[in-house]
Amino acid sequence: MAIDLSVVIPNRNSQFATKTIQDLLEKAATNIEVVVNVDENWPDPLLDDKRVTYIHPGEPRGMRWGINSCVALAHGKYIMKTDDHCMFAPGFDKILIKNHLKDNWVQIPRRYSLDAENWKINDSRPYRDYLYLCFPEKGKKHDDGMHGVEWWDRQRKRSNPKYDIDDTPSMQGSCWFMTKNHFNNFLHGLSEEGYGQFSQESQEIGNKTWLGGGALKVNKKTWYAHLHKGKHYGRMYHISHEENQRMIDGTNWSAKYWMNNRWKDRIHDIDWLVDKKFPGMPTWPKNWKKIWASYGQS
Repeated sequence: MAIDLSVVIPNRNSQFATKTIQDLLEKAATNIEVVVNVDENWPDPLLDDKRVTYIHPGEPRGMRWGINSCVALAHGKYIMKTDDHCMFAPGFDKILIKNHLKDNWVQIPRRYSLDAENWKINDSRPYRDYLYLCFPEKGKKHDDGMHGVEWWDRQRKRSNPKYDIDDTPSMQGSCWFMTKNHFNNFLHGLSEEGYGQFSQESQEIGNKTWLGGGALKVNKKTWYAHLHKGKHYGRMYHISHEENQRMIDGTNWSAKYWMNNRWKDRIHDIDWLVDKKFPGMPTWPKNWKKIWASYGQS
C-alpha cells in the first residue's frame, strides 16, 4: 500500500519518543510511516510495527544529519518532521495533505503546549500561530542571530476564520510539513555548512522557501502540542559545551548569510521579506539597513 506521509523524527534520549510515535500512528487518517533517527540511546520500548523504522548512526551525528537521513528513507509524497515529544490532533495528516495547495509551500500546524505527564494539551499556556524574524541586533543576546519570536499582535488581529491558513514569516521548528520534492529538489536537504549540526533549522527552511518564491503557512485547522521542556525535563537533545559554541557560531553565520543575500538561488532579497511581504515586523527599525551596515558584518 502506498505511503501518503512519512513522519521523520530526529531523536536523542527523549523519554517521550515512543509515546510520540504511538500518538502519530493512532491519530493518522491516511497511510503513514514513521522514520526515527536514534542519535544516541535507543528509545525504550522500541515498537514492533512495520510502519516504524529506526536508524542509528553509531555515534551522534546531530539533528540535521538525522533529518536528512530519515528523509532519504522516506517513501511518502509528503514528509513531516516532528520533535520526539509531541502530541497530535486526530486526522492531522489528512488535513495537512488536503490543504497543501502548492508544492513550494511549507505548512505548520497550530502549536499548543503539551502536558506530557498526562498526555494532553497544557491549558495554562496559550497556543501559538505566528512567529516573526527578529532583527539580528549585535551584542544584545548570547549571539547576534536572527531568531523566530512569537508574534502575538498578528495572532490577535488575524483570528478570523478567513486566516485559518495564513502566511507566517517564521516558525518554531518542532513540526513542519512539506512535499518530499520540496525538501530534496528545492531546499536540497538541510545543510551543515555554516549552520553546523543543530542551529537555525527554521531560518534555513523558512528563508529559502520565502525568498525562493514559496510560502510558509500556518494551518489553524489542525494542531500539535509540543513539550516546553524547561528545567524540569532539561535538554533531552543534550549537546556538549563545544557543540553549544558551534550552535552560537552557526546562528551568527546564518544571520550574515541571509542579511547579506548570499543564497544564490533566491528570487527575492531579504529586504523584500522585511519591507514588502511583512512590513512592520517587530524589532526592524526603518533604518535597519544602515544599522546592519554599521556592524561591518559583510
